[in-house]
Amino acid sequence: MAKEHSKIKTRAFARNFAASMAGLRAGGAMAIDQALQKVGIGDGEESDFARREARKFVAELGKLKGSYVKIGQMLALFGEHFLPPVLTEALHELEDKTQPLAWSSIEPSLHEALGKRFDELDIEQEALAAASMAQVHRATIRASGEQICLKIKYPGLDEVIDNDFDAVVRMLLLSRWLKAGRDLDNWLAAMREQLHREADYQREAAMTELMRANVEDWDASHTQAPVFLSVPKTHSRYSGDHVLALDYIEGVNVTDSSIGELSQLQRNAFGKLMLELFFLEVFGWDALQSDPNFGNYLLQTENDTESATLALLDFGSVIQFQRDELEALRQVIASGLEEDEPSLVDGLKKLGWLKSDASEQAVTSFADFCLQILEPLRNPASLPRQYLNAQGEYHWANSRLIQRAGKAGAKKAASRHFATPSKDFVLIARKLAGVFTFIAVLDAEFNGYDIAQKYISRWRNT
Repeated sequence: MAKEHSKIKTRAFARNFAASMAGLRAGGAMAIDQALQKVGIGDGEESDFARREARKFVAELGKLKGSYVKIGQMLALFGEHFLPPVLTEALHELEDKTQPLAWSSIEPSLHEALGKRFDELDIEQEALAAASMAQVHRATIRASGEQICLKIKYPGLDEVIDNDFDAVVRMLLLSRWLKAGRDLDNWLAAMREQLHREADYQREAAMTELMRANVEDWDASHTQAPVFLSVPKTHSRYSGDHVLALDYIEGVNVTDSSIGELSQLQRNAFGKLMLELFFLEVFGWDALQSDPNFGNYLLQTENDTESATLALLDFGSVIQFQRDELEALRQVIASGLEEDEPSLVDGLKKLGWLKSDASEQAVTSFADFCLQILEPLRNPASLPRQYLNAQGEYHWANSRLIQRAGKAGAKKAASRHFATPSKDFVLIARKLAGVFTFIAVLDAEFNGYDIAQKYISRWRNT
């Protein structure tokens, strides 16, 4: 069990001062590095001093917890487009180091949120898991014996979100890590909106029930039993603005050592489920869970080697696109699989992911990147032979697609033709990268073309 923190710093001055001091130190280190590069001293990369100060800044965000951690995680996701690499590299360290608060700090706010209903539950004091803005405790409903999970928002979080966000942006501007401009303003507005969305438990409860209904309809209609998806039921009696109650679900993470002991058939089944889920979200449900964190999925298995159930958790970051946006997104995916570059470019422009006056070089570069990241979904006849097994099936782990696409993307970002992509493009690219990485971790071997083509053909014919 990770070490517990006793509390979150909630006074605005204390939180802002701690982050600002760490940020200014790290910003100063970057300024020194840049000055040395200008006079010809240094090797063109950030020094160990700059890396050390960036890590100190990130460590301070981790201590402050709450929205500061979430803001840091968002910057790790989007920051590669406008922050120095040394900082985004350090910010990624926030992703796996969230520690829970002590029960003594959580209990009073939970008691206040539930009122008399608090006594209807036996709540385990040790947290099952901790995230950037909440932690999860298992509980038993005394009257029925049902086991549920309580996702409890950190005390005082709602009151400091905007102040924390403004403080981090102000610090980044003062340290000259960020340069003000219209593109940056749009990115920051989108990040602030996403932050509030993930703190809205009423919305998350509604999204959970929406996805649960979608999954139940699919489970009842598809013909691939015993392969299923599942979503926990919400318990409205124990839910509200500061706590979300859900069914407790057993299962293991995709990184658990037991997954490697499953048969190739079963690992393939889980991989296909994950890929099909993406196409269900985009081509069927009109709602996309944009956070592919491994912790948002549990794998459930039985003795039957063909049985596979993928349990879906946490719907705080669900995106619902406008109809015209959704149609353009479908066009981009379909055109990418069909390697129809003109249609792909048209879809990218409809989405605003590619400017209408973009140069020919920028258009070609962006289209090539999209075609590359969709590689596993192409017709098997056009797949690179070195990434196929003896049966002609795509070996997701051996392909190292995400590493290859990442390197290609970094080269394109350094080009003078590169334009900062939209927030939605990054979310979709991140979602696909997360899906493909999940399948690679399973060490699955299968071709994605049939799954993709099934949904694209259905869309084309409607």
